[in-house]
Order: sequence, then structure tokens, then C-alpha cells
Amino acid sequence: MWVRGPWPAIQPSRDIDDVIDQLCPAIMQMDGAQAKNFGQEYCGAIYTLRDGMHHASFPSPLGRTTIVFEDKRKSCHAPRYVDDSRGYASIVADYHSHPWFPSPMSPEDRRANHQRWLIRVQFDAECRVMKLIPNLGDPERPGEVYVRRGKRWQLIGIITPADKPFGYITPVDDA
Repeated sequence: MWVRGPWPAIQPSRDIDDVIDQLCPAIMQMDGAQAKNFGQEYCGAIYTLRDGMHHASFPSPLGRTTIVFEDKRKSCHAPRYVDDSRGYASIVADYHSHPWFPSPMSPEDRRANHQRWLIRVQFDAECRVMKLIPNLGDPERPGEVYVRRGKRWQLIGIITPADKPFGYITPVDDA
């Protein structure tokens, strides 16, 4: 699975969070992105060209596209490759949308065997943005799950090393 980049709707930035903050509003303009049970999930990548700038790929609806019948489980495929004619694209994160609200990151979205990149970003139809840092390269370090609050990330849970294969979240206190 590959996607093309860069997506002109998203302004590149040295700060990956600036790119993340633009994704949901742009995706929600797409067909079926807010159509709840009859909607469409979109997937893409955030990448660099090794120039310090972060870019977003075009979103892809590739996945189960049956939207005629009610279906509470949507899917799309996280890209493995970005085709950008300007140079070699190094993927940092994948992103995907859910067409309903509220929609936290599902256990399938959090499982270790579904992680390819350093970061996974997910947002729902009301633009509640979540971020998973799976820390798969460090078997002793837990995965971290965040929610975007304004311009800050709030840690809401961890995925213990023993729970990484299953994607189970242990909530953290708001202390």
C-alpha cells in the first residue's frame, strides 16, 4: 500500500504537531468522513524528505469500502510507502480517521502487530485527536497514548510491555 505526497491541503512544518493539527479538518471535508456507521475511514502518512520538514500524504480510502449497510468497524490500510517526486520519503507516522464520534483508538489500532512507524495518529468525526507512541523498539518501555487538548498532548494511558501485543491501555491519573 502506497500513497502520494505531498497533500497540498496540508502545509508542511518543522513541527510535526502543526501537521497533525491540520489533518482532521481537511479529512472531514472528504466524502463519507463524517457519515458515522455508513462512513469511510481515511489513512495516510506523515513523512520527511530528510530536510527537517514534515509533510502529509494524500489520504487513501483503501480498505473495506462497503458503506451501503451499517458497519461499526471501518478500516483502511496504513501506507508502507509514500511516492513523492521531490525525493525519498521517510515515514514518521501514519494517520487515520473514524467517521463517528466519540471514537477512541480501538484495540486493533493499538496492537503491536499493527504498528509500523514511530507514531500513530487517529481522529474522529469531531476532531478529537489521539496519538500512540508504541515504543516497539524498546521492549522495557511502555507505549504511550495521548489526546490533543488545544495545542498540547495530554497523556491518558500507557500500554505496558506485557500488553503491547494486545493493545490494552492502563489509564493514568490526571494528577
